[in-house]
Order: sequence, then C-alpha cells, then structure tokens
Amino acid sequence: MKAERIMVALAQVLPGVDIEALFAQAAAESADVIVFPEMFSNGYRRYDTTPSGRAAWINAAEPIDGAFVERFRQAAQHYRIAAVVTLLERGQEKPFNTALFIDREGRTVLQQRKRHICFFDNPEDACAAGERSDVVELGTAHGSVTVGMMICMDREFPDVATDLMRAGAEIILVPNSCALANDPEIGDVRLAGIRATAFQTVTCMAVANYPEPKDDGHSVAVDELGHVVAIGKPDTGLVFASFDLTRVRETQKQEWFRRKR
Repeated sequence: MKAERIMVALAQVLPGVDIEALFAQAAAESADVIVFPEMFSNGYRRYDTTPSGRAAWINAAEPIDGAFVERFRQAAQHYRIAAVVTLLERGQEKPFNTALFIDREGRTVLQQRKRHICFFDNPEDACAAGERSDVVELGTAHGSVTVGMMICMDREFPDVATDLMRAGAEIILVPNSCALANDPEIGDVRLAGIRATAFQTVTCMAVANYPEPKDDGHSVAVDELGHVVAIGKPDTGLVFASFDLTRVRETQKQEWFRRKR
C-alpha cells in the first residue's frame, strides 16, 4: 500500500547534539524520517593541511557498521522513525562522503556515496567519489514511499537527480553543508536550484543543512513543482515538512513528459 502523506524532519543541528532528544521530538511531531546534514560524523570539518593532519582526518573515518551508526540505528528502531545518517565512511584507499538510509526497524537499507565531491578543496580532496544512485521503498506506519538520496553538491549536476527520477523517486532527501540562502558571492541561487530540480524532475526534495555558525541554516523542503513547503531560519532546530504523496503521484502522471529522458 502506498502512503498518502510523509512527514520529514530536517535536523538543522551541529554534532554533539542530543540524538535521543532529537528523535523524541521528531516522534512527537509524527515524523516518518529524520535527515541529518552532510558528513555528520565529523561536522564536515576541514583538516589541518600538514601530512599528519590529513592522515588524522582520514583515519577518523567511520565504518558503516560501527558505533557511530549504531546510535542512530537504535534510535530509529526505538522511536520507529527512519533516518538519513551521514558520515565520513572508511574506505580501502580513500574515505567516502556517505549517507545511509536506516529504516524504522533500525536496518540500513540504502547507502549513497556522494558522486560530485568537492575534489578541488579541503576536506573532500581527500575523498573518493561514489558512482551510482539508487532508490528504496520506505515503509511508514501508513504505507510506502519511493525515496532517493543525494549529497550537497550532487544537487548542482543534473545526472544524479535524473538517475533518481528514472528509478522512480517520489522524494529526494539531501544532506547538505554550505550557504544556502546567504552566500556572499551567489546569494540564494542554491535555493533556486533546489526548486528548479524538483520542478524539472517532478520530485519532492528535502534538504538538511547545518545552522549558524557552521553554515546558514535555511534547511528547505519543496514539493514536486518546486513550491517551498517549509524553510528553516539560520539557528538550530528541527524543520518539519509534510508532503501530500497522493498529489505528488497525480502530478507525476500529469507531467509525465518531464520524467521521460
């Protein structure tokens, strides 16, 4: 059975936050999934550019079955809320910038490695890029919804959204770390890009960003036509967004030509 609605909680928070309290707050608002910002295991922290500093940053990468992820798995299972958990994932040669989708049973059901890494700058010049994007059927208390993930700069390249659209995504969840609304050079063009991508693919999008002082907050959710459903302020907190999935599916049928590429 397909769900008629989904409630998303965007965790606009910094590492060190009380994870249990966040899940409890999300559960109190009947959220189906909570999304954390990019590379939450280290707060998307830059490394010291000395050889030892770079090595220490890489060595702090987490395994996907380690203690860091286990905390979120247990919270997801306890509160019956799915979660998008992000980490610097340990790799054989280089680490990956990774998002894991954990279902409401506490199981990791989807792994997404960032495909368009910032290879030109610290810290992601130390990372390897992902190669593919997949979707998963998220089971909620009210039915299922087809979900995909992308990470931060993946938003700015059409191939990732197109791959998820072709796979049948109804909503794309996006861990993020950058200035979304108040970039000193480009202003709010990234928010405009999120809206445009949603419209072009007829797919809902929900983006979780770090608050000030790390980034500028403004975690945002947009519907399948690019309308803003919810947007956060610069400060710390949960941003909630409810999506009408029945309408999303009807719009995808009506706008079928946008999804044929």
